[in-house]
Amino acid sequence: MDSTLITTERRNSIEIIQLNRSDKLNALTRDMILALTDSFKTIEEHSDVRVVILTGSGEAFCAGTDIAELAATTDHDRAREISERGQVLCNQIENCSVPVIAAVNGIAAGGGCELALACHLRIAATNAQFSLPETKLGVVPAYGGTRRLARELGNGRALEMMLTGRSVPAEQALQFGLINRVTTASDLMKEAELLATEIAKLAPLAIRACLQAVIKGEELPLAEGLRLEAELFASLFTTEDVREGTRAFFEKRQPIFKGK
Repeated sequence: MDSTLITTERRNSIEIIQLNRSDKLNALTRDMILALTDSFKTIEEHSDVRVVILTGSGEAFCAGTDIAELAATTDHDRAREISERGQVLCNQIENCSVPVIAAVNGIAAGGGCELALACHLRIAATNAQFSLPETKLGVVPAYGGTRRLARELGNGRALEMMLTGRSVPAEQALQFGLINRVTTASDLMKEAELLATEIAKLAPLAIRACLQAVIKGEELPLAEGLRLEAELFASLFTTEDVREGTRAFFEKRQPIFKGK
């Protein structure tokens, strides 16, 4: 596997993962997806990582799945493998134990849009464009995009994007609630790192519990989701971080959380 397809960089407790195939607008190959999967596995093994930023090199976030690989796929089983490989990665991102921020520069199309949808938070440059144009190729989004886009936008807007294949620019994506904020292309990574730093200062176990309550709770009936919330709340009271947080509140100082 080509290890240069993605790059990783640690800045304090923030892990930056960058798609590194700018000459092809970071179009996803099989090897890129496997490399990303390995990177997120490694993150789960390092408790000192508190936030992940996912972005693309050059002028695009990700133009989707490499069309050459799709064109070479002619049978049912291989096509299912492509879908399931992408779904595994996107599920892994969504279920990551630390927040994942997508810093979307330029095009986020097809599988690239699905990668962004799997992230917990999304910041876009003003030149960003989001689309699920798979119907133009005679297929459907297959990395979880049909469900995640509908979850974010509702069925009507999600279906309009999929059925027309049209792109949604950053400002409209912000109005739709598809992204959290818009910034200039030159400030994109600065804004993503500021947000990541703000999150990284807070109690990591509480951050993880928030992710679990929202992601897992969404799949549960309301009563079960509330029970999950109560259990997560109660479980945190055995941690040092709760004692540090309450002590810092009374001492009128910033808490120092250790994730314990």
